[in-house]
Amino acid sequence: MQSSSTIAPQLGARKRQLYMVLCGIFLTNALLAELIGVKIFSGEGVFGLPGAQIPVLGTKFDFNLTTGVIIWPVVFITTDIINEYFGKDGVRRISFLTAGLIAYAFVVILAATALPPAQFWQEVNSQGPNGTAFDMDFAYNKVFSQGLGIIIGSLVAFLVGQLLDAHVFHWLKRLTGSKKIWLRATGSTLVSQLVDTVVVLFIAFYLFGDWTLTMVLSVSVINYLYKFTVAVVLTPVLYLAHHLIDRYLAADREVPFDTFIAKE
Repeated sequence: MQSSSTIAPQLGARKRQLYMVLCGIFLTNALLAELIGVKIFSGEGVFGLPGAQIPVLGTKFDFNLTTGVIIWPVVFITTDIINEYFGKDGVRRISFLTAGLIAYAFVVILAATALPPAQFWQEVNSQGPNGTAFDMDFAYNKVFSQGLGIIIGSLVAFLVGQLLDAHVFHWLKRLTGSKKIWLRATGSTLVSQLVDTVVVLFIAFYLFGDWTLTMVLSVSVINYLYKFTVAVVLTPVLYLAHHLIDRYLAADREVPFDTFIAKE
């Protein structure tokens, strides 16, 4: 039989490994969402349907979404799990680290778009579909520079949303105790993502772009409806994740956050 001194480090290692995996999932998906989010896609077009022409704020809009919303649900779930097992400190640490790395990624992209293109690269990639000629360097810079244009809005919205999520999550947890995981997880996500959605579009496309306030609010409503629906639909996935993690951690669940990240 193993002694308690042998078991304890193993349990600490499990919680440490869990945090590292969750942080990796969180960071990767948050960064990818920022990079691919410059494209607006048609929700109806995915299913081959015509525009929905949804009446919003006195005008009609199709179900157009930023591409980043495809993987943001993964960020939702990961945030809630980190909140549950590692508290607000756990969320703050990975949120600030992720924001710093997103900023670093955009600095690298800025440098990459400033590099002069090789002539042969331009020539090899000058033909599009049906023989249509286009400027590859212009296309490359146009796609990536859109991301640069929304860096401020993205970072502000990301940090505000994550910190608000952690605060609301633990406020609801104090009210419900260990019960009603769905309420604190879904409730915190719905509040934080409302703020996140509006802030990023307002800063990126109203303050630094040429969108009207009506366009910003209308697209915000469409994007938030999607996030609201996904947050509710994914609630069973959150319960499944909790079940699997509880089995994995077993008696290690109550180890303080600062204990398992301490240097050995």
